[in-house]
Amino acid sequence: MTTLQSVVRRRRALAAAGAVSAGLLVLSACDKPTPLATVTVGTASVHSEATCGGEGETLKTTNLAKCLKDKDIESIKVDPDDTVRFGVDPDIADEGWTILMNGQPLTDSSTKTYRTVPGSVFFNAQYGASGDSTLVTIKEGEQNVTGLWSFKLKKDS
Repeated sequence: MTTLQSVVRRRRALAAAGAVSAGLLVLSACDKPTPLATVTVGTASVHSEATCGGEGETLKTTNLAKCLKDKDIESIKVDPDDTVRFGVDPDIADEGWTILMNGQPLTDSSTKTYRTVPGSVFFNAQYGASGDSTLVTIKEGEQNVTGLWSFKLKKDS
């Protein structure tokens, strides 16, 4: 029985080592994910990797317009009386980031990881809003744009 038990233990050890090796091989083939940006309203949150860029390289001006027109983006409902909270990974904050509304700067550049904006701003024509939804983009970089994270805010009243 002792020999049988040692054979079983060796097989388990080899299987475990094989699983660990396979896992490391799979992980080494993966690209590093881009930093995340998050939008929170009340208890609801959405987060996203970069719509474009996010890997530290300057984006070409011709690509910026295409990125701002991307239709496959996260959305969240916003009551105009709510506060909208924006959070970014420290990697984004280190480069400086700006909140854009429909492609236009809504805030000054910041190196903080967290900002808040009243929900009513996103549906106010005075700030360039029209209709019941607004495209909000987080732009990484002060001089050169290195990443864009876009979200759709939908009016919930």
